[in-house]
Amino acid sequence: MILDVFFPNRCISCSRIIDGDLLVCNVCFGQIRFSHFDYSDENILKERCKLLFPVENAYALLRFEKESISRKIIHHLKYQSREKIGKTLAEWTNERVIFEDRKPDMLVSVPLHPKKQRKRGYNQLHVYTETLSELYSIPFKHGLIKRNHYSKAQALKDKKHRLENQNIFSITESINNQHVLLIDDVFTTGNTLSMIAWEVLKSGNNKVSILVMAMDE
Repeated sequence: MILDVFFPNRCISCSRIIDGDLLVCNVCFGQIRFSHFDYSDENILKERCKLLFPVENAYALLRFEKESISRKIIHHLKYQSREKIGKTLAEWTNERVIFEDRKPDMLVSVPLHPKKQRKRGYNQLHVYTETLSELYSIPFKHGLIKRNHYSKAQALKDKKHRLENQNIFSITESINNQHVLLIDDVFTTGNTLSMIAWEVLKSGNNKVSILVMAMDE
């Protein structure tokens, strides 16, 4: 196409021209730090989650390091209108996560407040979640969790302010005997996922697992 000639797809990291369906070039792909966690086994993310709420399994695809390609990828997804990056990340996840007998019953992504979603134009987790739903044949439910208050990003708040935020989320319908896989972009303090996890757990005899695109170290 003529647009490909004048506006070729470039590697997010080094700007080398690459095929239109790729995110990074082969050289930069080799520099991405994947977590190499085992979804069904113990790992650092699961240990951090267990300090906040009961968790069955936890997995982070990438390590969210400073000046890393992982950070650039997430930044482009969230702030550069590159919503389709979620599809690539879902495909990378599918290559690395095998649920086996621990397959969740539904996928639920962390919601944005409607005001923030209108401003951004999309929820950065939706394409990721929907692609995973197709790849694993697991239903997703975007509307299960509602964000009640418009607030700054967790990463921009100090610890005291984070702890003051209660009742930010609520569950829109009761669920029972469900294994819910909660999906977020970056695990930092875990406070957001913790608040949502407790809403799910309080709703019925449910179980919670965690999947994040990247884990901040």
